[in-house]
Order: sequence, then C-alpha cells, then structure tokens
Amino acid sequence: MTETPSSGNNGSGLAPNVASMLCYICMPLTSIIFLLIEKENKDVKFHAWQGLSFGVAYMVLIIALQILAAVLGSIANVIGVIFGLLIPVLGLGAFVLWIICLVKAYQGERWKIPYVGDFAAQKAGV
Repeated sequence: MTETPSSGNNGSGLAPNVASMLCYICMPLTSIIFLLIEKENKDVKFHAWQGLSFGVAYMVLIIALQILAAVLGSIANVIGVIFGLLIPVLGLGAFVLWIICLVKAYQGERWKIPYVGDFAAQKAGV
C-alpha cells in the first residue's frame, strides 16, 4: 500500500527520503534514534515507527521459532528439524521485505508492511 508523503523539514538536517531510509538500516536502533530526533516530519516518523515495529517483530519471531524448534526437537527430532528450517525461510522473507522498505523509503513513499504499517501510521499520526 502506498500513500502520498507529507512535506516538511527534517529535524536531523538530512533530506526526508534519506532519513526515512536510514530508519531501516540498523533497525530497531536507527529507528529509535530517528524517533528521538524527528519531531515534525510525518514521513520520517512513519518509517521510524515501521522500522522499530518490523525489527522488534522479526527478533521476537526468530527467538520464538528457535525455542519452539528446540522444544519440539527434544520431543520428536523430525518436527524440530522442520521448525528449524523455517528460521532461514523467515530470514530470507525479512531480508526481501527490508530491501523493499529501503527502496520505497528512499523513493519517498509510505509503503506499509501489512499489520505493522497500520500500527506505524497510527503512531506517527498519518
């Protein structure tokens, strides 16, 4: 989903599209930094919230899958291996999604990740 970006100055001194892209570089850390720096530009705030949410959700999912694979692996080895194989698949999907977010942010678009994007839009006030 794409929405029209808002214009405005950026509190970081960077161009809004560059600041938006940087929110995803080392998420959730850079997202938190831009949330603290940026007070006015809703595009940067949106991408910062989305990067923060995406980064945290990815970490939680990876940890949960690793724990689930370990527990199921101790019960039935085959089931643990199957869940263990989901971890790199999730990583590849997250990598593709990360690249899309970087490109769309640099292009100045507010591209929403399903579920995460709606939360980010609500928090950013857009």
